[in-house]
Amino acid sequence: MLSKLSRTQQLITVTALVLSNTAFAGGTHGGGHDAAETAIGKPGVAAKAARTVTIEMSDAMRYTPSDIQVKQGETVRFIVKNSGKVKHELSLGTEKELLEHLEQMKKFPDMEHDEPSKVSLAPGKQGEIVWQFTKAGAVNFACLMPGHYEAGMKGAVKVAKK
Repeated sequence: MLSKLSRTQQLITVTALVLSNTAFAGGTHGGGHDAAETAIGKPGVAAKAARTVTIEMSDAMRYTPSDIQVKQGETVRFIVKNSGKVKHELSLGTEKELLEHLEQMKKFPDMEHDEPSKVSLAPGKQGEIVWQFTKAGAVNFACLMPGHYEAGMKGAVKVAKK
């Protein structure tokens, strides 16, 4: 099939196939994009959010705040603001999930996210994540744009047991 296509068409086709396979392979690293509970909780319902926490992302490669306290079972609406001049993201996950996704981002730095636990923002933009923290422990978050995690752009949500 590829032999009948122009070189440009071949590249577009191969790129589309690679990216679609990467999206399926990446998923949420726990098995899909649905509202199922994962190791870090599950997507929340905005109307059930107990509170709103605003997180600012800066070009100093920091989140403010970077340490957040919640209670097990709590649903939080995060307003995420990019106050910097470069693209940043906030990805919630276990340390293992974040490191796996970091490797994918190194290969595909312009990857777009369509997962409820992630938001990528252009400079000056804001977005939100609504998340229910169903398990006690730590939930990590990080910017996985190339070089940002390594520069220290990470934080944690500490989930206190009920």
